[in-house]
This record gives sequence, C-alpha cells and structure tokens, in this order.
Amino acid sequence: MSRFFFAVFVSLGLLAPALAQESLGLSLPADAAVGAAASRAQGVAVGVRTAALPQMSASASPDAPARPAGAAGAEESAAPSPVHRIRDMLTRKFGLAREKAEEISSAVMSSASKYSLPPALVLAVISIESRFQAHAHGAHGATGLMQVVPAAHRRLVKNLDLTEPAANIEAGSAILHGYLESARGDLSAALKSYGGSAAYAQKVSLRAKDFQMTDSASEAGATPALSRQ
Repeated sequence: MSRFFFAVFVSLGLLAPALAQESLGLSLPADAAVGAAASRAQGVAVGVRTAALPQMSASASPDAPARPAGAAGAEESAAPSPVHRIRDMLTRKFGLAREKAEEISSAVMSSASKYSLPPALVLAVISIESRFQAHAHGAHGATGLMQVVPAAHRRLVKNLDLTEPAANIEAGSAILHGYLESARGDLSAALKSYGGSAAYAQKVSLRAKDFQMTDSASEAGATPALSRQ
C-alpha cells in the first residue's frame, strides 16, 4: 500500500510542473518562461514610451517649426539674387546677351564689394563711359567698360586684358576707390578726378540713381553716399 501511495506522489510531482505550464499555454521551461514574460513586460513599457515621442527625421530639430515641402525653393525663386537682377536689367535696357550681362553683373558685384562702392555707382560709370560695350575705345587709349587709360595707371593694369569685363571693372573700381580715399570720401571730387570735370561727376551721380538697387542688392558696401556733394 505504501508503494502505491509513493508511486502516486511521484507521478503527481512529475506532472505538476507540466500541468502548470500547459495551463499557462507555455512550452518553455519554467525559468525561460519567467524570462520571456519579463522581456514582454519590458517591451510593452518601452513601446508605450516610444509611442509617446513625436516621430522626427534625423535632420529635424525639436525647436524648428515645420516647413512645407518645397518652401525653400519657392523663397529662392521669389527673391532673385542681386547678380540676376542686374543681369536682367542689362539685358532689358541695354540689349546685352544674357551670358554677357551675367558676366558683367557678377564682376560689378564682386568689385563693388571689394572696394566698398555702391553697385549703382559702378554701373553708372560703365553706362556713361562705354554703354556696356567691353571693346569700347576712347581718347588717350581709354579701353573697355570703365574706359581705363593704361598710360595713367601702368602698374595697376600691367599684364591685364582691359577688354575682359572682370579685369576692366576690377581696375576701374580700384582707380575710383583710390580717388575716393584721396578725396577723403568726397564722391563728387573723386568722380571729377575720374572723368575730368564737375559736369561728369554730376552726370554720374544722376545716372547712379537710375541704377539704384534695392537694399539687399546694394548692401555689398555703400560707404560713399550717392547724393554726397
């Protein structure tokens, strides 16, 4: 009898863990089942925390406001650069080819910035001196867009092709900047030195107003005021 009960107890002891696992729907050993349950619980908690976070791309900033797709491109197309504004004006008013107009406008903006001159002033000088004809020639060997006289500025123009727009505008702007410094910022006196007469200075000042750019176009450096006498 005792052997019978002993066999029953042994059978129950062996079946108990299996019954417990079966009732829980588990096929893993007890220790593994506990670990899996803990992992699922942790995963649920992590999932809850992750779901609470906003979804952001790697390049997004938490503080940056959302911008519609293509907004940057629209802004750029709505606000042409100073070089493009000058190019379009030269093409429209002086009949220059688009490529040549852009070459001149780039050179104007570059030299105006370098020598702290208003772009409108440089454009006015070119307009009066050559009407934007790069191969123009005048008295005393005056050459190119700003009618630079090589004999008067040998060191400055040495080895330069003054019919090339960038070189000519660079040289002419440097000369005008030098006259401005000598005149202590007096624009009329500087223009008189450049063109040879007070009438020339007045003519350039008036023409510059026709080329006056918007603030964004002329901010490259407008140390001398166009209206200064």
